Amino acid sequence: MICFFHAAKADITCRSCQPGYNNKRFVRELLLKFDVTSVSARGLDGEVFGHGDGSAAGKKLGGAASAETRLVFRCAVGDARCAPDRPEYAVPRLERNTDNLDEMSERVSANLKVSHPTLMSGQNKTDNVAGFAASKRSTKRNRRSSDKNKVRSTGPARSGYTAEGASSAVAGRRVTRSEPERRAGGPSRHEELKLNSSTFALTGDSSHNQAMVHWSGHNSSVILMLTKLFDFNLNSVTESSLWRSTDYGATYQKLNDKVGAKTILSYLYVSPNNKRKIMLLTDPEVESSLLISSDEGATYQKYRLTFYILSLLFHPEQEDWILAYSHDQKLYSSVEFGRRWQVVHERVAPNRFYWSKTGLDKEPGLIHLETSISEGQALYVTCKLQNCTDANKGKPFPGYIDPNSLVVQDEYVFVQVSTVGRPIYYVSAKRDVFTPMKLPKYTLPKDLHVISTDENRVVAAVQEWNQNETYNLYVSDTSGVYYTLALENVVSSMGPEGNVMVDLYEVAGIKGMFLANKKTDNQVKTHITYNRGRDWRLLQAPSKDLWGKNIHCVLPYCSLHLHLHVSANPYTSGNIDSRDSAPGIIVASGSIGSELTTTNVSIYITSDAGNAWRQIFDEEYAVLYLDQGGALVAIRHTPLPIRHLWLSFDEGRQWNKYSFTNTPLFVDGVLGEPGEETLIMTIFGHVSHRSEWQLVKIDFRSIFNRRCTEVDYQTWHLHNQGDPCLMGVKRIYRKLKPTSRCVMGKTYSVSMTSGLCDCTEADFECDYGYERRTNGKCSPAFWFHPSAMSRACTTGMTFLNSTGYRKVVSNNCTAGVSIEYTARRQQCPIQAPKGLHLVTSEGTLTATQGTNVTFLVFLEEGDGARTSITLDFGDGHALTYSNVSSIEEGIKHIYKAVGIYRVTATGENSLGTETVILYLHVTCQLEYIHLSAPFVAVRNKEVNLTAVLWPSQVGTVTYIWWIGNNTEPVITLEGSVACTFPHEGISPVTVQVSAGSTILQDRKAIAVHEYFRSHLLAFSPNLDEHNPDVAEWRLDVSRVIKNSLIQATDVREEQLLVSVLPGLPTAAEFFLLPNKQLTEGKPEKTAAHLDQLSDVLLSALNQNLVQFTLRPGVQVTVYAAHLSAAPLVDTSENHSGSAMLMLLSGVVVGLAVFVVYKFKRKIPGLNVYAQMQNEKEQEMMSPAIPTEAPPPSSARDMVHSLETLDTEFNSRPIGCMKPHIHVKFSTELPTYIV
Repeated sequence: MICFFHAAKADITCRSCQPGYNNKRFVRELLLKFDVTSVSARGLDGEVFGHGDGSAAGKKLGGAASAETRLVFRCAVGDARCAPDRPEYAVPRLERNTDNLDEMSERVSANLKVSHPTLMSGQNKTDNVAGFAASKRSTKRNRRSSDKNKVRSTGPARSGYTAEGASSAVAGRRVTRSEPERRAGGPSRHEELKLNSSTFALTGDSSHNQAMVHWSGHNSSVILMLTKLFDFNLNSVTESSLWRSTDYGATYQKLNDKVGAKTILSYLYVSPNNKRKIMLLTDPEVESSLLISSDEGATYQKYRLTFYILSLLFHPEQEDWILAYSHDQKLYSSVEFGRRWQVVHERVAPNRFYWSKTGLDKEPGLIHLETSISEGQALYVTCKLQNCTDANKGKPFPGYIDPNSLVVQDEYVFVQVSTVGRPIYYVSAKRDVFTPMKLPKYTLPKDLHVISTDENRVVAAVQEWNQNETYNLYVSDTSGVYYTLALENVVSSMGPEGNVMVDLYEVAGIKGMFLANKKTDNQVKTHITYNRGRDWRLLQAPSKDLWGKNIHCVLPYCSLHLHLHVSANPYTSGNIDSRDSAPGIIVASGSIGSELTTTNVSIYITSDAGNAWRQIFDEEYAVLYLDQGGALVAIRHTPLPIRHLWLSFDEGRQWNKYSFTNTPLFVDGVLGEPGEETLIMTIFGHVSHRSEWQLVKIDFRSIFNRRCTEVDYQTWHLHNQGDPCLMGVKRIYRKLKPTSRCVMGKTYSVSMTSGLCDCTEADFECDYGYERRTNGKCSPAFWFHPSAMSRACTTGMTFLNSTGYRKVVSNNCTAGVSIEYTARRQQCPIQAPKGLHLVTSEGTLTATQGTNVTFLVFLEEGDGARTSITLDFGDGHALTYSNVSSIEEGIKHIYKAVGIYRVTATGENSLGTETVILYLHVTCQLEYIHLSAPFVAVRNKEVNLTAVLWPSQVGTVTYIWWIGNNTEPVITLEGSVACTFPHEGISPVTVQVSAGSTILQDRKAIAVHEYFRSHLLAFSPNLDEHNPDVAEWRLDVSRVIKNSLIQATDVREEQLLVSVLPGLPTAAEFFLLPNKQLTEGKPEKTAAHLDQLSDVLLSALNQNLVQFTLRPGVQVTVYAAHLSAAPLVDTSENHSGSAMLMLLSGVVVGLAVFVVYKFKRKIPGLNVYAQMQNEKEQEMMSPAIPTEAPPPSSARDMVHSLETLDTEFNSRPIGCMKPHIHVKFSTELPTYIV
């Protein structure tokens, strides 16, 4: 799944608060969940430390989330686009820790865990929110919670804070204290130092187990807090309170009266472009409304909603423009910050809608979205914000795409199209035409994730055909089309909601620096790169431990390994953090040894961008940055109540222990002031599981005695093991001296200086189609032909001929070996066309009759501008185009008849030709089938069974026959089969017809007997006026006729079967069965007995003794039909077969003459549709025979009128043509068995 961050939301979840949690087996663990949007559309105002779901990749993917797994392009480590289950742009949500304090003895023995984001760029991390918890570490089981994340969002720095007095509060109490600090000497032995702090209790909210907090920042002292009681059984919010502080969190005022005393609030949103604009969403179970504030939550206006919001997407620049996705798959837009909404589009895929990007899209109000067409098809369309009509829609991709595959990210657009079970990934750069992504030929990806798209290139994680738990990293050129291998076998795992997590972390502040966990020989090791994946190496372990003892760890057998991933896999117990404002400083948890483990985890720090590491804690801590990295704050992850934190002013070399409260507190989270400066923090927690929320405001300003000056800074040279040239540049940074304790403030800048380096071989990576050998050189892969790279050339023009190398994207080196490794410009060669491809835009080999089919033609090699393309559609039509570029949008064609067509594309120029063939199956929808079979059959005599299709021609069809009690079916390609029934009784017959993705069936029950007689019946004309010609009516009338015959003749019920035949005029047939007790099974007695019964019935019929009342005033008389002189069917062997055939022929001819001349009807289609000959549907009445399925809406639709039939025989095509709907006649004839 390729994911683009829509929104930001965070929540710290108390796992023990949820139903079914086993407190005795597991220590309570707070789960931090959040979604983070891109920088331009962020709604989160805090940085979350603690247990989370993962983190995002790259500058534009800086967040974490849950995920959907049905997508082909999947999320990289916690992509926020993959968490559509809750509204987005919500501010951090904390969920309180509610474990009983009497479990403390169990918690004390628990080893501690902390998790922080993985695959996170570290960019735009300006606010701080931390969630804390601990979990038991098991030595037998390596897997652990996947809900471990860290979120950061933007907000400018603040400076010059003025202490403010306590303001009045509607509810709560406040305790303030301020005591002098004292410097401690090390991490092992400390005297207690105290911080300036105040505590406020949210009185009345002791039952609330969740909170969402927003700190406006931007020189504002306003903090909003929404507390809620979330019922895990009902999965909804049942109570809520809204609190507001105007003094940096020292005191809070309850605002329930301002929003409505009975109003239940579920989410809090903030405009990413104007933090003063607040949006509150009510619980839709009670009411569906929005409350909007434009003054930082001081006042609100309520607006009713007609839909339920699932997610929001704010415009990256326009503060009032919002997109909202509803529960019924509709996309709404508002240009008034939610005050008014209008529908943009229906059937929109969840989280597959994007705002336009300035400089790339033509209009600022353009929306990119994916709309669902069917279960397996979707379309990529563009729409205008307030005018999304069919006339204004754009379709940038020609054809259908796979559902949930559209991603618009930075300057790239990605879609997927699956053909013959294989996905094809397409990319568009700078909104240009779509081109298939070119991975190495035999990569054969099972899964693909786009990790990042910054710096004008794509980083993708690909799971290849022979991988199960690891991914290979590939990097593209600037076009996003051509990919080369960067690192193999990167560790991955499945997140809590199915999202794939990849162990890749982009270090903030250092361009081109990444950390990754690679699996080698079943061991996971951490690697580092300084040149965007061109070269990787292991991390050198610290030389000494926390207590100064030597560590004996020799590369490559032993190294430092870091926890980069934060999901449910064996290697996710740690945290990692870096900042733009503190380049070179990385804090992470990990272990030392031959591989990454979950035991003996400690916290490590580097001050020189990964060259040297130091151990700072032997337990797991959350580390926050103060004053743009000038100081570090560490808070222990523990299930116990705490009242201390640790401070370091020298990049973690020395730590001081401070108390922040007099009463130990179960810490649920920490909110830092927005901005990199971060000198005020609020700790959220409670003193017991029944207490109200305790908010401890900590003001760190008092521990700094002055502002920093130039003498407090020093220079630092970035290097990689002594090499100062990284990404072609020598970089020198300014950082604070370890001995300086001063406030840098918002005016501080890194002030980086740089100088260009001469290019070396290390500044170039292998080009597409080339692989790095053991000697470090790039040479062509066995499958690659270098000449193929010139396929876009036009004769007379030039192209860049690859040397096998390409400069690493964003590398700024000059001169040196640049000429030797840079592609050389050459004249385009004249080539014959080669590598011609022909596919449909949907990527399938089927099409529907009467609809447009779009053919796409691609040429791999040859002069496309001078190569003509001829496309023969196989139905007598063909088109020729002068060059390949003229058919980039595809070639459309409509097939008017069903069939299999041989479509041929031929490319030709002066040097040769190339031909490719595609066999296209054109079909139409199978609507109905009818099984034509006799109702009575003679034992051991062959019977013909015919399946009649409607329409008669639908393409390639498979027939599956289930006859009698056979457990194995008979499968044929023909619509008729012959069979015999060896036993008397009722034999069921079922036929299933498979046409494309449609399977229909019909079923009949055949009465099998040794002997029987039958005769046709006719009726008085008034019956036709009341005949609707439906199966149920025929069944009911058959029963009435049978009863009338029994009453008139005293024939036994079990010896008589009656079936009314389909069509008009109304006809029927009766069947006489022998009485085996009277005939003793002897043929002579049986024949005589049946003759006697036939005479009785015919006599009654000829005397008009058989009548019935259809309805009051409608008396119907039943007659014996006299269409021919044919006698009753005799099944004895004494009759001549030839004679019987002549008699049967007479019946057929007589019936045809009768139909044509008496009823002015003509049997249609006998020369056109062979299947129609046996479509006669019959019904019979017997207690042992089940009711048959009803036919289509009108069986009379299956024939044509007499007036149009003669011309149609020679003029109309075979296909999905509907017959005349006014003719009431069936072509079916009764079946006689001899």
